[in-house]
Amino acid sequence: GISAEDVAKRLIDYGFHAPTLSFPVAGTLMVEPTESEPLIELDRFCDAMIAIRQEIRRVEQGAWPREDNPLKAAPHTVEALLKAEWPHAYSREEAAYPVKTLRRQKYWAPVGRVDNVYGDRNLFCSCVPLSDYAS
Repeated sequence: GISAEDVAKRLIDYGFHAPTLSFPVAGTLMVEPTESEPLIELDRFCDAMIAIRQEIRRVEQGAWPREDNPLKAAPHTVEALLKAEWPHAYSREEAAYPVKTLRRQKYWAPVGRVDNVYGDRNLFCSCVPLSDYAS
């Protein structure tokens, strides 16, 4: 059940830009830290990947359902976390703050999960008509 896309989306909850997916190999993540990346950021990324592996283990062991866990629902928005109804098998805290350091500084995703394949196959242009640019 857990895909490379699930891991990429969950990394957003940890404050990282989702890495390249399925290139050059389908079903994989490509992580490319730059030479100028500080050690503290590399350590933070490693901590996130270790924590995500622990989350996957919780799914494998049945602590979280295969289709309702923080990886499948990631990224979590403030709007989703603050709704009165919380329909998930995991807590809001597990969704928002998977590691303690995020309590001090947190990036909040502006939107929840987007269907990447649908978006790639069904382009929707929200631009104004070209006639609006005519003087």
